[in-house]
Amino acid sequence: MPDPWSLRKRSEVMAKIRSTDTRPELELRQALRKQGLRPRAYPRLPGRPDIALEDSMIAVFVHGCFWHGCPKHYRAPKSHRSYWSAKLTRNVARDRRVARILRGMGWHVLTAWECAIRADSEKVADRIIRATTRLSISA
Repeated sequence: MPDPWSLRKRSEVMAKIRSTDTRPELELRQALRKQGLRPRAYPRLPGRPDIALEDSMIAVFVHGCFWHGCPKHYRAPKSHRSYWSAKLTRNVARDRRVARILRGMGWHVLTAWECAIRADSEKVADRIIRATTRLSISA
């Protein structure tokens, strides 16, 4: 099925998609602050995690369901399939590579899916808090 929009219109629509301070990121940071944590946004680390809890050395990546291939919600576009398939493959490979680098630096890497945050940001924040507690006990 061909794209219903012209190349110019498609480019305009795609350019409006935010890459920082997205709604799920803001919701999660707010939920973490309500729990008494001090999340830092976009620290200067490899891959620029969306949130870092520096005291616990936890890097959190907020993954959009479309851009990172959510196992529950990703639906491949109907047009330009080869482009999008290659794009998703590159994104997933980059996510794995960055996580490996951060782990090698001593960071703990967590992924928070957009859909989980939208469903219940407090629950996702609780999961992160449990990780900080687990890490401080084992240290």
